[in-house]
Amino acid sequence: MTIALISFAILLLLGIPIAYVLGMTTIIYIFATDNLGLVLTVPQRLYSGMENYGLLAIPLFMLAGELMNSGGITKRLVNVAKTFFGHYRGGLAYVNVIANTMLAAIIGSATAQIAMMSRTMVPEMEKAGYSKPFSTATTAAAGLLGPIIPPSMMFIIYGVGSGASIGDMFMAGVIPGLLLSSSFICIIAVIGMKTQWPVQKKAPFKEMISSLIKVLPALSVPIIIIAGILSGVFTATEAAAIACVVAIIVGALIYRELKISSIPGVLVQTVITTAVITILIAMANIFGWMLSFEQVPQQIAAWMVSLSDSPIVFLLLVNIFLLLVGMFMDGIAALIILVPIFMPLLPMYNVDPIHFGIIICINLTIGLLTPPVGSGLFIASSITKVSIGELVKSLWPFLTIALIVLLLLTYIPALSLWLPGL
Repeated sequence: MTIALISFAILLLLGIPIAYVLGMTTIIYIFATDNLGLVLTVPQRLYSGMENYGLLAIPLFMLAGELMNSGGITKRLVNVAKTFFGHYRGGLAYVNVIANTMLAAIIGSATAQIAMMSRTMVPEMEKAGYSKPFSTATTAAAGLLGPIIPPSMMFIIYGVGSGASIGDMFMAGVIPGLLLSSSFICIIAVIGMKTQWPVQKKAPFKEMISSLIKVLPALSVPIIIIAGILSGVFTATEAAAIACVVAIIVGALIYRELKISSIPGVLVQTVITTAVITILIAMANIFGWMLSFEQVPQQIAAWMVSLSDSPIVFLLLVNIFLLLVGMFMDGIAALIILVPIFMPLLPMYNVDPIHFGIIICINLTIGLLTPPVGSGLFIASSITKVSIGELVKSLWPFLTIALIVLLLLTYIPALSLWLPGL
């Protein structure tokens, strides 16, 4: 096992994609331990890792997001936020957060959201007089809402790996997402007290009403998803399929921006994104199987119990550990690997799986913006041409408030469990 872990660290440091690192480490372990009979079961394990109905929601929600982008839904969400809040001092910063909050109910991926909004909002904020590092930091921080407000790929993957209800995870993410969004708005207001940001001209009342009417069809998608799951009319996976149908109707028939010629490109992009995620899930499944074979989860469980039997201490240690992991590993990969390790510990500390799912997903999402490996940092930096150093300097207030929100969610379970409890 030692050889396998050393190989894992070396391959990771060499910059090899994490999916290949997981697969190669497992093969190295098999040959190092001379368990060649296990080679025959690797293909079966790869397949079984993908044989889950809940995973069908991932490509469907990805497709829904692509259809909405092509159908003009995204720009209308940004426009309505700008119309209502753009005239306040620091209005475009508020618009950035509010637009990201609405988009989070469509896209479900932080990296995709950061990439899209970095191209859209940063140039707009820069033209209005905001500094590029602050504009980029605001966009990157607001992109963290993508995996928290439902639908969320991380919630789907956690639900599949833990056996928790994906629908309950979606509901549990609503209040934490809104809390994080509100906290970002508050920190922008505090920064704005020291900075004389420009003020835009207030939009006429008639324009506000017009933009609100235009965005109502776009808002129907997240409303249908949340209301349908909450009422029990359909499951999370069925909600993803319905979201695709509604996105086609809204984009093609109401806004008339979704063209038949754009459908092949939408499908290709969906397939590419889905393939990246599913390969990672398959490889992580055989890596998790290797850890289980060596009884690593049981050993970690025994070690954690020996440290303390207090749920407060346990959750604090878990948060510290996850923050460290998030600095060096992609959130989805870490989630797939760590969930089977932590799940046996939850009954010992009387921690609800839904509550723990919110903690682990938000914690690893914060890791997207923490150096040295935060993918969200590099995406925002490469698109806006802001150095990592400048970006981190502007990001620290947002990361601080995100950690405070994480602690609140950790030790006030009702913030996560009240809505699913309904």
